[in-house]
Amino acid sequence: MCENKSVVAFGEVLLRFNPMGYERLLQAEDWKASYSGAEANVAVSLANFGLDVFLVTKVPSHDIGQCAINALRHYGVHMSKVVRGGDRLGIYFIEKGASQRPSKVIYDREDSAFSHAEPADFDWSSIFEHAGWFHFTGITPAVGGQLPEICLAACRAAKERGITVSCDLNFRRKLWTVERARETMLKLMPYVNVFISNMSDVCELFGIAPENCDIETAITNREGPLSVSRQLCSRFGFDKVALTLRKSISADVNDWGGMLYDGTTGVFSPRYMIQMIDRVGGGDAFGAGIIYSLLTGMPEQEAINFAVAASCLKHTIEYDFNLASVEEVKSLAEGNVSGRVQR
Repeated sequence: MCENKSVVAFGEVLLRFNPMGYERLLQAEDWKASYSGAEANVAVSLANFGLDVFLVTKVPSHDIGQCAINALRHYGVHMSKVVRGGDRLGIYFIEKGASQRPSKVIYDREDSAFSHAEPADFDWSSIFEHAGWFHFTGITPAVGGQLPEICLAACRAAKERGITVSCDLNFRRKLWTVERARETMLKLMPYVNVFISNMSDVCELFGIAPENCDIETAITNREGPLSVSRQLCSRFGFDKVALTLRKSISADVNDWGGMLYDGTTGVFSPRYMIQMIDRVGGGDAFGAGIIYSLLTGMPEQEAINFAVAASCLKHTIEYDFNLASVEEVKSLAEGNVSGRVQR
C-alpha cells in the first residue's frame, strides 16, 4: 500500500444530540451536543493514530459550521479542503439502549449544507494532490441530491491517480431504499480496492449470502464469512474484504470479531465480549483500524487483530470518536484484556 501520503475521507459532519445517560428521548430535559459522521469518525481515528488525514465535506458558513470544523481540527484532522455554504448542519438524535431495549436514532439532515453539495464544489485534482488513500461510506451518496454523482466523480479521480479506495457499505434504511442503495452502490463498487461491511448489508444489497448456512450462524463460524468474501471478490474484483462479525447478546453486551480476506485466504481476529458504553462509531473505528494497519504495512493477521481491537475499545468510549491510542489498541490486540488499572 501507499506510504507517506495523506488519507482523504469524504462525508457529512453531523451535530449529535443525546439525552444524558440512559434516559429516553421522551424523558430528556438536558442534552449533550457533540459532532460525528461516519467519515469524520474514521478521520479522527486516523489522525489520533498519527496519520495525515483530510476530511472533505460541506458545512454552513455560520458559527455552527465553524464549530464542526473546530471539533475535527481539535483532534488533528486537516479541514483546509472543507467547502462552506448552505444554511444548516445535519443533526441526529440518539437514545442509548440498555438490556433488551435497543438504541434508537432519529435523523434530521434534510436540506443540510452537505445534501446540497454540487459537483463544482470539489476540485478532486487539487484535493487528491498528495493523497494515497480515499475513503467513503454508503452513507455519503445516501444523503441524496447530487452526492451519488459527486461520489462517483471522486472515485473515478482517485482511480485515475492510482489512489487506494476504501468503502464501508454502511447501509442505512432510514436514509434510502434498498433499491436506490443497490443501484447507486453497484456503480461505485468497480472503483473500490478495500471493501468493508457486515454480512447482513452485503446480503440485503447485493444478494450475496453465506453458502450452506444462514447469516446468524455464519457470524461465529469461518466458512460463512469466507464464502461471502470469495463471492464479493469474484463479483467486484476487490483486493481485500474486511467483515465485522457482531453477535448482539443485548443492547449492552456484544460478541465482537472480524475477518480480513485478501482474495485467496482469510484471517480471523480474536473475539471480544464487549460491555458497551457507546455503540455508535464502532464500525467506523473498525474501518479506521483496517486503513491504518494496511497503510503501515501490517501483515493480514496483525491488521485484523488491530482493527477489531480498535473497534472494541471504541465501544467503551462515549460519543462517536474513537480516542484510543495505537499503543492501547496494540496492547489489547496482543492479549491484554484484563482492563486492570494502569499505575
